[in-house]
Amino acid sequence: MLIPDPKVVRTLLTRYASLKIAQAERGRDETARELADVSYTLCVMMGTTSIDDAIGKADALLLAPGRPAEAAAEADGEGGLSLAV
Repeated sequence: MLIPDPKVVRTLLTRYASLKIAQAERGRDETARELADVSYTLCVMMGTTSIDDAIGKADALLLAPGRPAEAAAEADGEGGLSLAV
């Protein structure tokens, strides 16, 4: 089984969170399409059919035993905060 690159996963989670906020604030069609695209990509990358499951698996990947929370936070620049929305 292929394991997604944690940096790509972190980037997608960040984009997903940003688009969720933008959609809640403005509700534009373009933002909704981008959100659907990012959601789909996360689901495919994480091997799920639900965005909630994809986010959960993505968070688990980023905090995997071979990747301690401190090292993950430093490498990703997120201070150890989960991006699950």
